[in-house]
Amino acid sequence: MSREVAASVRGRRARVVAHGLSTLALGAAVGSADAAALHYCDRPAPLTAEQQDTVLRFAGIVKAELEATGERLALVSRSGLDLSRFGMRYSHAGLSLKSSGNAPWSVRQLYYACDERRPKIYDQGMAGFLLGADSPHIGYLSAVLVPAAESVPLERAALDDRRALSLLGGRYSANAFAYSAQYQNCNQWVLELLATAWDARAAADPAAHTEVDAPVDAPVDVATPAADTSRRRAQDWLQAQGYEPAVFDLGAGPWIWLGALVPWLHSDDHPSEDLARHRYRVSMPASIEAFVHVTAPASRRLEFCHVGRRVVIRHGWAPIDDGCQPGEHDTVISLDATDGAALAAP
Repeated sequence: MSREVAASVRGRRARVVAHGLSTLALGAAVGSADAAALHYCDRPAPLTAEQQDTVLRFAGIVKAELEATGERLALVSRSGLDLSRFGMRYSHAGLSLKSSGNAPWSVRQLYYACDERRPKIYDQGMAGFLLGADSPHIGYLSAVLVPAAESVPLERAALDDRRALSLLGGRYSANAFAYSAQYQNCNQWVLELLATAWDARAAADPAAHTEVDAPVDAPVDVATPAADTSRRRAQDWLQAQGYEPAVFDLGAGPWIWLGALVPWLHSDDHPSEDLARHRYRVSMPASIEAFVHVTAPASRRLEFCHVGRRVVIRHGWAPIDDGCQPGEHDTVISLDATDGAALAAP
């Protein structure tokens, strides 16, 4: 594998930005959206030592809980950009892999590399993944664990560099239409990888997996027509399985024209009837989790959050209350407890 490919799938030092419909959530006026666009690829504000300590301890708790499950893979999603006006808590998903060559439970994901102006695949430690959250004061992470019948082929696909890169689109769009290969967002890559792993026809016919048409030492992190073919096949399978993307209902206003101002928002891949109704249908963590829950009903879900010096852990599909408020059966951990002991929920 070439150095460029190795850097693409393992690099952590490049200046990158998590995807999301952030500009749509930041203001209703074109002027404020334009201002947001100027800062979209800026480096995040530096964290204080206490904030860094919180995130590092939070990441350690998440990894310990994942290890305790006995599983080898988790679909993880983190809060980041504030999408609460659309009823969404999570904006960015990836696959956390116990056997990652980067570090145990590192997250393989698609990021938009701002400096290079194109999407790439990165392996990132859990702490780095969580540091991408928009607010250092409160953060959420969801982890879905699928049964062995589904997790084994998905782990195999995720750890296969060529397979992972064969689904990398060449053009990034935060609001990419879920059933188009014209653009791609980070959640779309995760879902399309899942589709290639779970498509029984593809599993029975190795030729159905279109490899990137390049020698092994070529920079295969650059999208090719073969990648478009792989992506369309994955999307066809998802559509046949009844996958429903998340719907962003924007209502009347300037939103639909923001693609002219912001280089990572586009409208030309969306159906005309959707644009006429001022809506986007986009792959998001919530829609992926819903699909996994239906497709593999025995899947389990853990949700984590931190606020102040408290961490809450919930087992089950019901979300933790806003504000990271624990429920009766949740586990609460104080980050200040020297032994890391769990506390009873208030």
